[in-house]
Amino acid sequence: MSNPFTTHPNSVNETYGEHFAFALRFGFKMTFGGIAALIHAIFPFLFVTTAGSVCEELQRMRKNSPGRKKLSAPTAEEQRP
Repeated sequence: MSNPFTTHPNSVNETYGEHFAFALRFGFKMTFGGIAALIHAIFPFLFVTTAGSVCEELQRMRKNSPGRKKLSAPTAEEQRP
């Protein structure tokens, strides 16, 4: 029987601890961006570029995640000319 605490982290090539830290950072940044967007909806002169910047940062975080990089790294056979 698979362990529900490690199945997904393993699928993205991370340990439970690595996934926990990544998801926590990601979630806080996402929450900050969401709150900034809500404030911007009411006061359009505040947080003009914050939500967009946070979205871009979240995309970079996912792309540059060490575990995900290992998954997308080409194999030795794929690197042959």
